[in-house]
Amino acid sequence: MTVARKRKSIVNRGSFRVLGIETSCDETSVAILKISKNSVEILHHEIASQIPVHEIYGGVVPEVAARLHVKETVELLDRAMATHYSLLTTHLPFDVIAVAQGPGLATALRVGIDAARTLAFALEKPIVGVNHLEGHLASAWLVSENRKHWKFPILFLLVSGGHTELVLMKDFCSYRVIGRTRDDAAGEAFDKTGKLIGLSYPAGPQIAKLAENGNPRAFDIPRPMINDPSFDFSFSGLKSAVRRLWEKMPQVVRAKKKTRVDLCASIQEAIVDVLVAKTIAAARKHRPQQLAIVGGVSANHHLQERLRQAVKKELRGVSLLKAARGLHTDNAAMIAAAGAWHFRRGERHDWRKIDAQPEWDL
Repeated sequence: MTVARKRKSIVNRGSFRVLGIETSCDETSVAILKISKNSVEILHHEIASQIPVHEIYGGVVPEVAARLHVKETVELLDRAMATHYSLLTTHLPFDVIAVAQGPGLATALRVGIDAARTLAFALEKPIVGVNHLEGHLASAWLVSENRKHWKFPILFLLVSGGHTELVLMKDFCSYRVIGRTRDDAAGEAFDKTGKLIGLSYPAGPQIAKLAENGNPRAFDIPRPMINDPSFDFSFSGLKSAVRRLWEKMPQVVRAKKKTRVDLCASIQEAIVDVLVAKTIAAARKHRPQQLAIVGGVSANHHLQERLRQAVKKELRGVSLLKAARGLHTDNAAMIAAAGAWHFRRGERHDWRKIDAQPEWDL
């Protein structure tokens, strides 16, 4: 039997298994998903975070990330195979390989891609290159309750360390970006302003925790482009404003815990105000069936609650879909899910030619 015939039989049968590999930035992840007509089951999922290493440098160092990915990818794949493969059955635990192809750090992406290419060649398995951003959209689809409300079009607020976009999903694998950041992403604004005031990397989650006890109106932080008629974002001005504010403060004021707590609350409120306002404005114009929030920053509870309240008040009949805990940040389960969408459409790549696309857009 030829490889082509094997691939066709996989698509035609009731279910198939996808091995996902993610190495786009500072998380190494491997997952195995079982996909059937009416269900999705995560059989295996592991994430190895590099945060403790990059914290020393105050941010992600691409070459360091790539070297760590090499070791971690091998270890995670070994564990996945040891858990789900038995020589007694000789049945491999996956039918197709999905790998993050971009966007991301070129050297980091190539570690995962080379691992996927090697497996595809050695095991004669089809391979699908996945857009990392599409993977974030698919993270919401992995939640069974969300799939019950999965009606197109869906408006996504994709908000992470490197990306802030409003994406209209018209069908599986069919997207229209209707708004994006013109400079810094929201997650980047969180991390950089946090670094300015002395918080360690990544500062975003620390800002959110400190903000719980702060006054969000204590400092006048700008809301860039909040009244602009486009659905684009800009957060570099906010970052600059925080820098000027912090540098003008006397050292004795900076040293007060209340100052930092209130400033964190004010920063968070300004960023959330912009994200919620732009998202609701886009929803009013494009009238989606559902609205979803994905990406690392979507784990922010204040953002979730503000958006939930706005959807309930402004968008009748629309549900707010969000990723499950553990699936907000970069992970291989979302890559496997997006890969399954494309594989079901008959798409696959030539393992000899697939390469990193660091600037790949949706």
